[in-house]
Amino acid sequence: MLLGGVCRLSADAAILKLAKRRNFCDVSGMGGKSPGKKVVLGLIQMSCGGEPEINFKKATARIEQAAKRGAQIICLQELFRSQYFCQSEDHSRFALAEPIPGPTTEAFCKLARKHKVVIIGSLFEKRAEGLYHNTAVVMDADGTLLGRYRKMHIPDDPLYYEKFYFTPGDLGFRAWETRYAKIGVLVCWDQWYPEAARLTALQGAEILFYPTAIGWHPKEKARDGKTQHEAWETIQRSHAVANGCYVATVNRVGHEKPAGGDGIQFFGQSFVADTSGRILVRGSTDREEVLIVPVDVSQVNVTRTHWPFLRDRRIDAYGDITRRFLDTPSEGSGQP
Repeated sequence: MLLGGVCRLSADAAILKLAKRRNFCDVSGMGGKSPGKKVVLGLIQMSCGGEPEINFKKATARIEQAAKRGAQIICLQELFRSQYFCQSEDHSRFALAEPIPGPTTEAFCKLARKHKVVIIGSLFEKRAEGLYHNTAVVMDADGTLLGRYRKMHIPDDPLYYEKFYFTPGDLGFRAWETRYAKIGVLVCWDQWYPEAARLTALQGAEILFYPTAIGWHPKEKARDGKTQHEAWETIQRSHAVANGCYVATVNRVGHEKPAGGDGIQFFGQSFVADTSGRILVRGSTDREEVLIVPVDVSQVNVTRTHWPFLRDRRIDAYGDITRRFLDTPSEGSGQP
């Protein structure tokens, strides 16, 4: 099905072949078409059960499905190997963690090399005894472990008790030159922070990926669900606009309900926004899906030369951004 020049692709090879010949993401009103640098993204939106190995086998099967459908960069949701265990503070959950490099990265490197795809996975990293991170890993299409990003912003909200488990990241914001595009990876709570998107884009990222685990508290959904979802999507679309890059967000689906609680109803709706913030594809709220999304990364330059936000930044006036709050603006901060 064609959506404004963008294809939401079925597994039909003929449709995929046609899609690859199109110029998907010409920026409306910005004139001309670039030569084109097409990359096909694969977003794996799935539910998770209580057995990590079953979740891993499901994720592996979805990766292979995405690769067969033409995906070149494939992203999984946050902490895909398990249910979202941060709904409670439970010391036994630390047993879910693994080292990096480790068994999951080793398997993904082999899979990436076999299918010549880039794989982005989100893992519970055991760095040392008593030291754990929420970490995204990137495997390049030749099977190398290209790098890792440790989640920088760690939430502590009802049913999101991540500070109990995760040490804040200490690697900074990262971007990597993969075989198909230069990408940056941030994780879930990071998506609310324009500073994180900006610092990743300033390293040349053409696509920002956000592995995510976000949903509704069931008792709040009727009153606040629509507003919460719209805010979540809007802030990320704004990152695409402000930085002139693509944003790809992969969320989980399903109602994960621990014993004695209401749990979280993960709302899916994984999506890709183009360099102008337009939604190209959006997943469902309640189904597992493999979304195949062709994008034209040459549009990053088209957008940035027509909306030159990076050129016009007043970097001489932003020093106070490193302060928690401006009780008293510093001299030269640009504040009155």
